[in-house]
Amino acid sequence: MKKIFNSFLGIMIGIINVLVGSCGGIVAVESLKHIGVDSTKAHATAIAIILPLTAISAAMYIYNGNVSIKDSYIYLIPGLVGSLIGSRLLPKIPKKFLSKVFSLFIIYAGIRMFFK
Repeated sequence: MKKIFNSFLGIMIGIINVLVGSCGGIVAVESLKHIGVDSTKAHATAIAIILPLTAISAAMYIYNGNVSIKDSYIYLIPGLVGSLIGSRLLPKIPKKFLSKVFSLFIIYAGIRMFFK
């Protein structure tokens, strides 16, 4: 039964990731924490889950002509640098602080989306 639930959850994470973007990662983190995975490990595992899903999503957006690779370079290179810095910082930042910052970003994004 647990394998069926986890498979269903994986499907939902994939669908949410394609339809809404990074929310698939949010669902993955919270799902992993719900089944008892440590917060830091849940964030790292969610990134490992989302990477291939995002690659497939990006390929489909490119294939359908919805994104310009040239326009993404301005964010891609600094984003890679930021991800290297973030991966070094993640184990050093207290989990409660990360949860609060993460919550604030989600609240901000939700309010902003609600009013647009």
